Amino acid sequence: MKFLLIHQNFPAQFVHLAPGLAARGHEVVALGISAGMPQLPGVKHVLHQPVAPQPGAVPKDPNWEEWTAKLARGHSCAVAMQELKAQGFTPDVVFAHPGWGEALYVKDVYPACRMLVYGEYYYGTEGGDSHFDPEFSRQADLAASERLRIKNTHLLHALAVADGGVSPTEFQKSRHPAWFQPRLEVIHDGIDTDRFRPDSQASVGLQKAGLELKAGDEVVTFVARQLEPYRGYHVFMRALPALLQARPNARVVIVGGDGVSYGAAPPKGKTWKGIFLSEVQDSLDMQRVHFVGTVPHEVLRRLLQVSAVHVYLTYPFVLSWSLLEAMSMGCLIVGSRTAPLEEVVIDRQNGLLVDFFNPTALAHTVASALAERADLAHLRAAARETALRYDLRRNCLPKMIHYVESC
Repeated sequence: MKFLLIHQNFPAQFVHLAPGLAARGHEVVALGISAGMPQLPGVKHVLHQPVAPQPGAVPKDPNWEEWTAKLARGHSCAVAMQELKAQGFTPDVVFAHPGWGEALYVKDVYPACRMLVYGEYYYGTEGGDSHFDPEFSRQADLAASERLRIKNTHLLHALAVADGGVSPTEFQKSRHPAWFQPRLEVIHDGIDTDRFRPDSQASVGLQKAGLELKAGDEVVTFVARQLEPYRGYHVFMRALPALLQARPNARVVIVGGDGVSYGAAPPKGKTWKGIFLSEVQDSLDMQRVHFVGTVPHEVLRRLLQVSAVHVYLTYPFVLSWSLLEAMSMGCLIVGSRTAPLEEVVIDRQNGLLVDFFNPTALAHTVASALAERADLAHLRAAARETALRYDLRRNCLPKMIHYVESC
C-alpha cells in the first residue's frame, strides 16, 4: 500500500507509525513544513512552504489572520500533493493532522484516497477548555466565540470528507461533533514503558539549578511544555507557599518554557511564568524552588524517576504524554480532577485528584502525600500498571498499524 502522512511538524504523532509502516513494506511519504524533521528509515520526506498573505491583503482582524493562515497551509500542501501526483505517487491512504489547515484540499487532489484524520481536539464543545477557567475567559464574549468558530472551520472541512480517524483518548474523541464520533477510533500514540520505568537507584544532575537529586529525596516535580494557565501553572504556584511551609525539607523542580502553547498570550512584555511567580514570590523560599526551563528528555526521565510527588494539572484539553510517562515510571501522581485525568487516574487507586481551582487543597494533598509516601507505594505500582495499557510496542503501535492498513 501507499501512505501519505501529513503533519505541519512531522514526525510528531507519526514518529513511530511512519517507520512502522515502511518496515512492513509499504511506500510511505511524509509531508511537512519543518526543514529540520528527522529522516526516518524507509520514509520519503517532502517539504512544502506556506506563503503568508501580503501586508494589507486581509483585514487586520485576528479571525481573518487565523483563517488565511490555514488557507495558506492548505494551499501549499495541495500544491505539494499535486507535484507528488505528477511524479506518479497516488496514495491509497492519506493520514493527516488537520489542526493547521493542511487537510483542507486533500480530497481535491486525491479524490479516490481513503482519508484519515488525527482527531487531536475540536474546540468550543461543552465540557472542554473553552470558558473553563473564569479567570481567563468570559462566557459572553462574542469575539472569543467567533474565534472558536473560526478555529473549527478548517477542522470541519476535513471531518466532512474524512473516511475515519484516530483520537488518542476517549475524552479527545468526545470533543468532536457527535455525527463524526462513530468514525473515530481511540488509539493512543503510545509510550515506551521499557524506557520509562521505575528506578530506585536513579539520580539526576540539574546544572541550571546547581542540584544533584536522588531517589528518596523530597522532590516535588511540575512539568509542562510551557508554564501557562492551560496546564495549571497559576494554581500550582499559588499552592507553593502553603506547601513549602508544611514541608520544610521539600524541593520543587519546575520544568517548562516561558512561552505559550495554548490559550491567550500574557500582557505584552510579560510571561505567565513571571506573572504568577511575582504573585507569590515574597512568600517563597526561592532556595527551594527551582525553574530549570526545558530539559533534554533523558534528563526529564531521570528527574521523574527521583520525584517523590509529581503534580500534573490541566484544563479539559489534550492529555500530555508526560503524564503517562510519569505514571510509567511509578510516580506518585497528584492531579486535577478534570476529564482528561479522570480517564487514566482514579483517585486513591493509582493517584490522587484534587479540584483544579483549589490551591489550598493542592498544597494539603501534596504535603500529605510527601508525609505518607511510604504508605502510598501501592499508588505508584498501580500507576505503572495503568501506563502499561499504553505501551507503544506491545499495544498502541500494532493497533494503529492494523487500523490504517485495514480502514
